[in-house]
Amino acid sequence: MFLALLLSAAAPQSCGYDRAVLMALDEDSFDQNPKGGWRSLSDRKCYAEAADLVRAYREAKRRKRPSILFWHEGQLRALLGQTDAAVALFDAAREPPANDEIGWNIYVDGSIAFLKHDRAGLQKARDTLAKLPRPKGRGSGRFKAKQITLPWPPNLDVLDGFLKCFTRSYAEAYGSKACSVPNRR
Repeated sequence: MFLALLLSAAAPQSCGYDRAVLMALDEDSFDQNPKGGWRSLSDRKCYAEAADLVRAYREAKRRKRPSILFWHEGQLRALLGQTDAAVALFDAAREPPANDEIGWNIYVDGSIAFLKHDRAGLQKARDTLAKLPRPKGRGSGRFKAKQITLPWPPNLDVLDGFLKCFTRSYAEAYGSKACSVPNRR
């Protein structure tokens, strides 16, 4: 009995989930809940299952512009080393220029450049994002996006981390402590 308990504790976490329950969630609960939706799989390092679930959810819901769902599936594919799929999904995550007041498309450019091993393109995106003026009415310093407060401009720290760890994989460079560069602005 003790050996069985010991072996079960050492075994990797299960990637099982209740698909019907997760597919029935509203979009914010599915996508933005840090402990629910697809993120509950990602937290267990079940990236393939999470990516497939995001794709299924996106295709089932058929929103007009599911950019964030393309983005999150792309990130999961990038973590899996599925670079071509990640690049295509990141590209599909672009916002119409008129809707992009926070430099989202510049961040997309930089992330794609990182995946394509294009240091010059990544540096250009990083520098462009760093110079992005704050939209009118946003005040100075940090800005509030949905439930969280982010430094301005958002995602500059991610592009800086990609530059710092340019020769590493997306899984190593994205959000790791070794590649972290605080957003100074």
